[in-house]
Amino acid sequence: MQPEATERTSQRSNSDTLSRLPVIAPGHTYGSVTDKISSIVLTSHTSRGWLAGLGFGFLLVMVLLYSVTYLLLKGVGIWGVDIPVGWGFAIINFVWWVGIGHAGTLISAVLLLLRQDWRTSINRFAEAMTLFAVACAGIYPLLHLGRPWYFYWLTPYPNTMGLWPQWRSPLVWDVFAIGTYFTVSLLFWYIWLIPDLATLRDRSKSRFARVGYGILAMGWRGAASHWQRYHTIYYFMAALATPLVVSVHTVVSFDFTIGIIPGWHSTIFPPYFVAGAIFSGFAMVMTLAIPLRYAYGLEDFITMRHLYNMAKVILLTGLIVAYSYLMEIFISWYSGNEYEWFMTRNRMFGPYAPYYWALIFCNMIAIQALWFRRVRLSVPLLFIISIIVNIGMWLERFVIVVTSLHRDFVPAAWGMYTPTFWDWSTFIGTMGLFLTLLFLFLRVLPAISISEMRELVSEVEERPAHPGPVPPTTTLTPEAP
Repeated sequence: MQPEATERTSQRSNSDTLSRLPVIAPGHTYGSVTDKISSIVLTSHTSRGWLAGLGFGFLLVMVLLYSVTYLLLKGVGIWGVDIPVGWGFAIINFVWWVGIGHAGTLISAVLLLLRQDWRTSINRFAEAMTLFAVACAGIYPLLHLGRPWYFYWLTPYPNTMGLWPQWRSPLVWDVFAIGTYFTVSLLFWYIWLIPDLATLRDRSKSRFARVGYGILAMGWRGAASHWQRYHTIYYFMAALATPLVVSVHTVVSFDFTIGIIPGWHSTIFPPYFVAGAIFSGFAMVMTLAIPLRYAYGLEDFITMRHLYNMAKVILLTGLIVAYSYLMEIFISWYSGNEYEWFMTRNRMFGPYAPYYWALIFCNMIAIQALWFRRVRLSVPLLFIISIIVNIGMWLERFVIVVTSLHRDFVPAAWGMYTPTFWDWSTFIGTMGLFLTLLFLFLRVLPAISISEMRELVSEVEERPAHPGPVPPTTTLTPEAP
């Protein structure tokens, strides 16, 4: 190889040192990794912070139960939905929660197939986050039915009355998409959890815990045949789950694109929704990872390399979302359709303009700070940006649903949408359900994969331990042919 090419390769390898940092801090052994992670679950002491978080989440769950009970007694009229805005918080929050659940599958399946070892410290609670977010999302289509006790009509079960699902209904598509996504994600999460369940079974001092973890571990003994079958099924499930990253939110976007309403009837929605789902999902993972590493002292496992790489993914997907916003404006103008162009101007300067410009700031402007390396290395700034992105993606769903419905073709049918107390209480209640499930997960199961982290212990000593300049002896240069 020519010397010039070698020099360029050396410069590229030194330009971004964090990409070569270890995914686990040096100094750890198999035993220390196992002790550190399993002690969070097996300790008999429960911290006050965990109790406070669980109590707060459970309080919000009670708000959710009260709101749903009142809804079943009174009907969906207690919500702010009306004519012409027949879709409100139920669909807005459904799409938002489904989007949050996308990062877990992406981190676990796609990055696994791409051999990205930095996913190891965050994949476990990202997968759990997916399950909890999908559970929160699944509540809304059922409640939006108006008569949720007839939800079984959505399933194609044989019956004597000839009731079959309406396959042209987006509601049926959502049921099958979300049901498939939840099932595959649950199997994927549980299979990778089996070796860690066996570790907790062997280390637990409580007979009740040993029996419980032993049942869930399904007789795992760590034999070579166990590992061989385990890796085979795990990679098979990863390959099966990868298309779901694209297909699930594409199906969700079809809820809008099949409509003739201005602002919805567009072919840009499927890729736009998928990029937005990954965008909001990674933002939520970062929102959870930063407090988690601080509360449990997991800085050795969830290192700056993880936060740094997640920041770059957020920046990349955020730029795709920003491009979609600009193309949406261009398409509505270039199409020559007066209704589409009016809808775009109404979003910018109509009664809901503050929501539109707020989402532009959150999803387009705020993330531009991630271009700077110092911002990507600042934990407080990353935490703030992740929260801003989550707010911005919720505002995006609000703008898409409401501004396309409240002023359509005929001015006589125009109206306004104002969420009621019950809209907000149901939404806040689902947040409480998410937090409650998350806190229970942290207390009962390992939030970081023990088996994967132990595989990385041997690689630590070969890499630099801090984000400083790469020593000349570690510069990667191509071998001569």
